[in-house]
Amino acid sequence: MRHSPDAVMLFAAGFGTRMRELTRDTPKPMIKVAGQPLIAHALELARAIQPVRIAANLHYRPEPLKAFLEPENVRLSFETPDILDTGGGLRHALPLLGDGPVFTINTDAIWKGPNPLQLAREAWDPERMDALLVCVPLARAVGRAGDGDFSADAEGRISRGGQLVYGGVQILKTDTLHQVEDRVFSLNVLWNQMAAAGRLFALEYPGRWCDVGHPEGIILAEDLIAADDV
Repeated sequence: MRHSPDAVMLFAAGFGTRMRELTRDTPKPMIKVAGQPLIAHALELARAIQPVRIAANLHYRPEPLKAFLEPENVRLSFETPDILDTGGGLRHALPLLGDGPVFTINTDAIWKGPNPLQLAREAWDPERMDALLVCVPLARAVGRAGDGDFSADAEGRISRGGQLVYGGVQILKTDTLHQVEDRVFSLNVLWNQMAAAGRLFALEYPGRWCDVGHPEGIILAEDLIAADDV
C-alpha cells in the first residue's frame, strides 16, 4: 500500500441548506463565486498538485455537477438513495480513489494564499500521522462566526476546542473506514479515534480562508479573491 496521497476526493453531495433559496434548484458546489462555480475553485487546487485521480461524490441535484465534472475526467461516486455523510461518502468512493491515504477537500470554501493541498503534502508524515487537517486561525477565517474547532500542541497534535478552524482540506488514511459499522457516518468518528491515539494533526494555514456555506459568504469570498494582500 502506498504511504503518500495521490488521489483527491471532492465533497460535493450536500444539500446546501444554509444557502437557502440559492440551492433550491442548484447544488451548492455549482453556485458561482467570482465567475466560477465553487467546485471549479476546488478543482483548480486539486489539479495544481497533479494527482493520479480525482473523484467527487454526488447526491443532491447531481445533474449539473455531472455535466460539469465528466468533461474534466473527474470520477463520480453517486450516493443513492441516501446521502452518506463524509465518512460513508468517502468509503463509498474508495474504489475510485485507490488504496492508501487520500486528500479530501470541501467545495464550499475559498483559499487565499499557497495551495493548501501542496502544504499538506509537504507536511505529511505517515509514520506519526493518521490524518493531517489544514486549519485556519480564527483571525484569518473570513466570515466565520463563533469559536474555532481545534487547538494544537507544540507538535501539531489536535484536541477539540480552540482557535483553529478546520478549512476543509486534509490528508487521511482510509483503512479504518472499513471498521465503522454504520453505513452513514461522519469523518468525525475517525478523527476522534485518531485524536485519542495521538495521531490526528493540524497544519496551520498561513493565508486566509472564507466559508461560502451561506449567501453572505459569496460577497466575502469575492472580496477576498480581489484583495491584493494575503
